[in-house]
Amino acid sequence: MKRVLKCTERGEIMLDDRKKRVLQAIVEEYINTAEPVSSNALTKSNGLNYSSATIRNEMADLEKKGYLDKTHTSSGRIPSEKGYRYYVDELINDNDISVEEIKYISSKLETKVNEIEDLTKLTATTISEITHYTTVSIGPKNDEQLIEEIKFVQLGTRMIMAVILTDNGLVKETIIKFDEDITAKQVETVNYMFNQKLKGKPLETIKGPLEEYLFDEMQYSVNVIKPIIEQIKKVLAEDEKIYLEGANKSFDLPEFNSLEVAKNFVNVLDTKELMEDMLNSGFAQDINVYIGQENEKDELKDFSIVTFKHKVGNKDLGTIGIIGPKRMDYSKVISVMKYISKKLNDTGG
Repeated sequence: MKRVLKCTERGEIMLDDRKKRVLQAIVEEYINTAEPVSSNALTKSNGLNYSSATIRNEMADLEKKGYLDKTHTSSGRIPSEKGYRYYVDELINDNDISVEEIKYISSKLETKVNEIEDLTKLTATTISEITHYTTVSIGPKNDEQLIEEIKFVQLGTRMIMAVILTDNGLVKETIIKFDEDITAKQVETVNYMFNQKLKGKPLETIKGPLEEYLFDEMQYSVNVIKPIIEQIKKVLAEDEKIYLEGANKSFDLPEFNSLEVAKNFVNVLDTKELMEDMLNSGFAQDINVYIGQENEKDELKDFSIVTFKHKVGNKDLGTIGIIGPKRMDYSKVISVMKYISKKLNDTGG
């Protein structure tokens, strides 16, 4: 995905304070109610100290500038994609998290996990439970990880287990079977050989022509080395697992009463390429927001997507994304993501 420029980066003319307050009130009212917002609704529920006439004039001006849309069924207004973008970039409260939610997140993240896939799934589940949106998660890319250790453990006369540990804490393991007996001495030699040749190399190395690294040793015992290379490549070539949490939550939202939107949503969740494109959208910033047409894929243009780079210190643990309607509670979503990111870094995961 392309990087989305913020309003200030696009050279947008900044709104005056009154227009900002009115736009913020409309966005937040519409997020809460899913109903077009009238000037009367704003004076009653948002505490704006302006007359209905003043608010109507500001709403008309915001509509003219492209920040609001007028629906055909009501005199009220709803935020446009440009309005949502301005809200996210300039007006959002990114500390919209309650004491109860903080306690809940803390208790969930104190759960001990042994593998980073489990931590990523736990984090995604926690975000979904608090925000009530669908979360999607994926582990770090193989080409971004370095091999820290490869360990071979003999399980029988013709079977060993290979365990690959990366610098990010990822653990990959697989069982390798042989057509002939192997000795403890051979397993010891293989342990030494693979670690000498591959330690500190990118994990992607194993997907490539590994024989280049092990050429000298290939003559040691091709019947031992070849099955190991083939099986390790096979386990690393397996599709990266994408985890979904809370997919059913979205169908409670009014936007999904539209059969077309609901079918499109199901198709997106079922299409691995779309999920990968969505999750691999991060750039310099840790949290990225894509609203409607900002998504490059046509299938994603009905939705907003927020992606979160899941890190502990300098370790990339993967990416978590939230997919929902454009009427997403951006304040809650981004606040929860920021708090979880801080919590993970404070505790070291």
